[in-house]
Amino acid sequence: MSQLKRTGLSPVWKVLASAAVQIDQKVGWDKLPTPLALPVLIALRKLYRWTNLYDTGTLPSVGVAPIPAPNGQRHLTARTADGTYNDLNDPRMGSANTRFGRNVPLRYAYPEDERDIMKPNPRVVSRELLTRDRFEPATTINVLAAAWLQFMIKDWFSHGKGDISRAWEVPIADDDPWAQKPMLIPRTIADQTRPPDDASGPPTFLNTETHWWDGSQLYGNNAAMQKRVRTGVDGKLVLDEDGMLPLPLLELAVQEPGFWLGLALLHTLFAREHNAVCDRLRAAYPSWSDDDLFDKARLVVAALLAKIHTVEWTPAIVSHPTTVFALKANWWGLLQEHLTGLIGRTGNDLLTGIPSSETDHHAAPYALTEEFTAVYRMHPLLPDDFAFRATSDNHLLEERTFREIAGPATIGVLDRLSLADLLHSFGTASPGAVSLHNFPKFLQEFERPDGKVQDLAAVDILRIRELGVPRYNEFRRLLHLKPAGSFEELTDNPTWAAEIKRVYGGDIERVDLTVGMFAEPKPKGFGFSDTAFRIFILMASRRLKSDRFFTVDYTPRVYTPEGIAWIDATDMSAIIRRHVPALAPELGRVENAFAPWTAAGG
Repeated sequence: MSQLKRTGLSPVWKVLASAAVQIDQKVGWDKLPTPLALPVLIALRKLYRWTNLYDTGTLPSVGVAPIPAPNGQRHLTARTADGTYNDLNDPRMGSANTRFGRNVPLRYAYPEDERDIMKPNPRVVSRELLTRDRFEPATTINVLAAAWLQFMIKDWFSHGKGDISRAWEVPIADDDPWAQKPMLIPRTIADQTRPPDDASGPPTFLNTETHWWDGSQLYGNNAAMQKRVRTGVDGKLVLDEDGMLPLPLLELAVQEPGFWLGLALLHTLFAREHNAVCDRLRAAYPSWSDDDLFDKARLVVAALLAKIHTVEWTPAIVSHPTTVFALKANWWGLLQEHLTGLIGRTGNDLLTGIPSSETDHHAAPYALTEEFTAVYRMHPLLPDDFAFRATSDNHLLEERTFREIAGPATIGVLDRLSLADLLHSFGTASPGAVSLHNFPKFLQEFERPDGKVQDLAAVDILRIRELGVPRYNEFRRLLHLKPAGSFEELTDNPTWAAEIKRVYGGDIERVDLTVGMFAEPKPKGFGFSDTAFRIFILMASRRLKSDRFFTVDYTPRVYTPEGIAWIDATDMSAIIRRHVPALAPELGRVENAFAPWTAAGG
């Protein structure tokens, strides 16, 4: 608990945080009844806010261009294309092409030397611990939830496409069928704003996306891309005459690594939602310009993305009664939706939710973190095979592998099948469980649009090491968790324990973060590890609490009364029903659009 010596925690909070850690380590927050578990989680969040946020911006910088002065007053009530001017006192904060922060002290954020970084071999970890032996489904959520996660990641972060000129060389065993020997994995692009000879701190890396929850996967992260997706009329986004993404935009999107059908479906839905918000605002404010309508609609849609992720997606995938309540409290407060709706937002984030409360960055300027990117590597959610069925009677239309619905093949699927049938198929199918031996096989030989073939399981292992994210046990220590004392303590699966022990040469301290998280027992209702959840406790609320458009500027004055009312009245099911009415009966049978839907006659 030496990290408690950092400033920011009052003496009372230090006592409460210490007590919460002791209770959590000895009993486990998830073993407590909700009225007792909630104070523990609140105290842990307070602790993490002051002991697990570290600013990489304090390290030396060179060649950083000044932020252009704003043109007029538009930035005061609208999100900018590149994320600048969200914080008016620090306009660069959270903008595109700024550094990732850290959730661990910087002295723990150094990568291992190039000899040790390959131990054990990432390809061996991939083949022996991650390969999908048979598909293990996650039965409490649907494939739409898997697509949603990647849709959010496209908004939040990217390290870029990598530097193949300085590739990592991964040795390949003689009995390994991998064609390229050694396997070449592009290095993460170096931070061009760090002096090349600077050794005052660990390596840093740039987020090519904005760090804010601002819908940049829809709107772009620069003015040129934003102009490309706008019609220039009534604030709307470009769609074709059938309300689908136009071919030129699709042809551009499918050239990006990782683009697939799930992203196309969600992009289409939320582009339609943006345009529906524009129609509502045009009716209320007929004199508004194209920019006026676009800016307000973007605010509304970005808030919907944040709200849906906070009160629907995350509670679906971590459906423990305490976390369901706590996550909804991030948005609605401890009073929850009904009472907060009756009395209104008070500005007290514990009582009535983070929206409309004071902005607070806590211990460091706002940035997403390398540890955040590490715990969101949940590729096992993706199935290898997809069955597409008709909304009307659930009869089989066609079966496809992931390769046949990804990259350029996405366009053909959208031409052949209706949006209703595609969403129905995603809603009624199960994604994969986030566990060992369940990594999609197609991703272990993933062909990018540029023709390069990669084992993404090996990439995930190496990338986390390269970025200086601590290995599993050290990661847990730094988040005030007990480390695993043995392989048998790490996992309750004896076969896995023996396999991990063999791969890591009997050294529990070498176990990679991904392997540990995939192997550890999960709390009741959880689709991913409790270790990963610790980053969620901190960062889920931080993405709201640091953003002025979710805090002090989440007001009817900035959003319009109509915009706030639209957000309050809308959830994921409402969006799907609004734009795909044929799915209304199915959605009427589920409380959460990310839970499995019941097919017609089911």
